[in-house]
Amino acid sequence: MNRIFMTLMAAVAFVSEANAESGLASYYGGRGHRGEMTCAHRTRPFGSMVTVSYAGRSVRCRVNDRGPFIRGRAIDVSISAARALGMIRSGVVMVLLE
Repeated sequence: MNRIFMTLMAAVAFVSEANAESGLASYYGGRGHRGEMTCAHRTRPFGSMVTVSYAGRSVRCRVNDRGPFIRGRAIDVSISAARALGMIRSGVVMVLLE
């Protein structure tokens, strides 16, 4: 039990140090022009770029909105980003943000 806890803590420290996070992602119509790879994030600065990875695919999205406002979600991506990630059918998926 203690070994599992220490391993988990080391993994969390590594991810935090790399300025990465993981969490649930959904998609939305949002702001921006049609076809743009954009996203909504609660804390990252507007205009910053975020790499969102899911199921072996990655897209770079520009933060242009605040959200998501549903508890437990880390990011909302535009419909075009969701298509590129292959998450349209699932709707809500676990992603890695860098």
